[in-house]
Amino acid sequence: MVTEPAILTTPQTPTTPSLSKSTYWQQHVDYKMEIDMDVNTYQYKGKQTLVYTNNSPDVLNRVYYHLYFNAFQPGSEMDVRSRTIADPDRRVGDRISKLKPNEIGYIKVNSLKQNGKTLKHETVGTVLEVDLVKPIQPGESVTFNMDFDGQVPVQIRRSGRNNQEGVALSMAQWYPKLAEYDFEGWHAHPYIGREFHGVWGDFDVKLTIDKNYVVGGTGYLQNPNSIGHGYETGEINRPNTDKLTWHFVAPKVHDFTWAADPDYIHDTTQVPNGPMLHFFYKKTMSEEQKNNWKRIQPKSVEFMQYYSETVGKYPYKQYSIIQGGDGGMEYGMCTLLLGEGTYEGLIKGVISHEMAHTWFQFLLANNESKHPWMDEGFSTYIEYHGVNIIFNEGKTNPLEGVYNAYIALANSGREQPLTTHGDRYTFNRSYSLASYYKGGVFLSQLGYIMGEENLNLTIKKYFTDFVFKHPKPLDIIRTAEKISGLELNWYLTDFAQTTNTIDYAVKSVKGNSVTLERIGLMPMPIDLTVTYTDGVTEEFYIPLQMMRGEKPTAATIIKDWAWAYPTYTFETKKTIKSVEIDPSGLMADVDRGNNKK
Repeated sequence: MVTEPAILTTPQTPTTPSLSKSTYWQQHVDYKMEIDMDVNTYQYKGKQTLVYTNNSPDVLNRVYYHLYFNAFQPGSEMDVRSRTIADPDRRVGDRISKLKPNEIGYIKVNSLKQNGKTLKHETVGTVLEVDLVKPIQPGESVTFNMDFDGQVPVQIRRSGRNNQEGVALSMAQWYPKLAEYDFEGWHAHPYIGREFHGVWGDFDVKLTIDKNYVVGGTGYLQNPNSIGHGYETGEINRPNTDKLTWHFVAPKVHDFTWAADPDYIHDTTQVPNGPMLHFFYKKTMSEEQKNNWKRIQPKSVEFMQYYSETVGKYPYKQYSIIQGGDGGMEYGMCTLLLGEGTYEGLIKGVISHEMAHTWFQFLLANNESKHPWMDEGFSTYIEYHGVNIIFNEGKTNPLEGVYNAYIALANSGREQPLTTHGDRYTFNRSYSLASYYKGGVFLSQLGYIMGEENLNLTIKKYFTDFVFKHPKPLDIIRTAEKISGLELNWYLTDFAQTTNTIDYAVKSVKGNSVTLERIGLMPMPIDLTVTYTDGVTEEFYIPLQMMRGEKPTAATIIKDWAWAYPTYTFETKKTIKSVEIDPSGLMADVDRGNNKK
C-alpha cells in the first residue's frame, strides 16, 4: 500500500461553487479520527475532528449524523422491520432481537462542539440530531469536535464482529458520519437495511489496535515501516509493544471502511498502468479455499482493467478485496465479501459486482437509498458484460437472464416503481428484482433505443461529467440525449417512475401488409424482422415519434409511430411469410409470445 496521496486522473469538483458556470454544488467534509480498539471487549473510543464546508446557498441551523451501529439493537427499526416484512432476509431474520447487551452495536456521543462551543444533541435511533449554537452561512467552514464510544455488534449484515467465517472485525459504517445535505435538503434517513449516502471529503484516520492484527481497507497506509508491516512485500516485523497505530489517509472519498483479523494473509497484485490490488483473507481456511483466493487475483486485475476501459480510469493507487465474512458490499477503495465460496462464486458472483460498484456508487455517488437502481442496476449491467468478455462466454445478450427476472417481476403484480425508496418496498424480493435487474435492463434497453455505440459513449461521458459528484436519474438521461441528439425523457418517466410495461404484438400479416399493436402503456421504437416467402429477410426500424429522431441503424427506416395510436400498419414490396418484433430480445417486452406471426 503506497504512502503518498492519490493521483486523481479526473477533474475534481471545487469546494466553492462557481455559479457563473453551473448551479451545481455539493458539501465537503474533512475527517480526522483517532480510534482506540479493545479487541477483547469489541469496544472502542474515538475522537473526531470534522471540518464541514457549506457550499450550499442555504443557511444551516442544524446538522445530523448517522449512528449506523445503533441499528443492531433489539427493538431498533431494522430489527422490527426485519421481523415484520412479508419476506424477511433470512440472513437477518430475528437475530437482532436476540442480541445480548455485550453483543449489540452502539455509538454513544459523549461530547460535541462547534468551533469550541458545546452543542445540544439528541440520539434518535440511528440519527444524531444537533442544534447549532450559530448557523452555518453559505461558503462558511466550521469545525466539529466529538468524543464518542462504540461497540461492535456481532455481525448480522455487512458490518460487525465474529462472523460465521471467523473474521474478527468488519468495520463498515462504524463512525459518526455527517449526513448529506443537497438541493433536496437533509438526507438523515434512519438505517433500516438499505444502502447509504455520504459527503465527499478527505479522511485522516489513526487506528490503534492489538499488534497481532492485520488491517486493510480504505486509503493509503502512511506508516507501514514503523508498525512493522511491509504492505508491498508482505513482510511482518512487529515492534515490541501491545498495540500498534495504523495511520491511513484517504483523499476524495465519501466513506471510510476497514477490517482487521490476526489471521489475515495479505497478497498484492499490480494492475498494469493501474492500482495495486490488495487481498486480505484468512489463513485458517482450507487449502482449496486459500487457493481460490490465489486464483481470483489475476482475474481481479482483468476486471479492474475492463471497468476502467468501459467506464473511466480508476483514479486511486490502490483497491482492496477483503474477506469480511458476509455477502458482499462496496466501500471506498475496497470491498468486504464472503471468503469461503467457490472460485466461480467469488470472482463471477461477488467480486465482479462489488468491483463494478467502485464506478457506480463510489465514484459516481448517487443516493443509494433513494435511487438504488442507479448503482445496483448499472453495476449489474457492466458486471454481466465483463463476465461475458473476460470468461469468453460468447453470449449475444449477456443480460438475458436479467431481462427474464425483470419481466417476471413486471408480471407478478408485486412491482413498485423505481422511484420507491429502498426501505419502502413491500417485499425484499421486489426491491432486489427492481434495483438489480430492472436497473440493469434500464441501461441495456437504453442501448436498444439509442444504439450500442451511443450507449458506450454515454457511459464514458456520464463518468467524465459526474465523477466525484452525486448524479441523479435525470443526469444519465440528459447525458444520453447530448450524445445521441434524441429526446429521451419519456424513457426515464415511463420505465423508472411508473410500472407501465412494454407489450407490442404482431396483430396481423396479410400478403405484403403488416399491422402491429401496442398493448402495454409504455412506448418504444420498434426493431422488426420480416421474412418473405422467398426466404429473404429484411430489417425494419419504426421510430418512436416522441424521440424526434432515430438511432443509427442499417435497417430500413419507415414512418414514425406516435404513441397514442394503438395500431400501426405498413406495407412491403414482397409477400410476407413471417414477422418478428425485436429478435435481439433487447426490448423488455413483458409478453414475447405475441411478438411473432
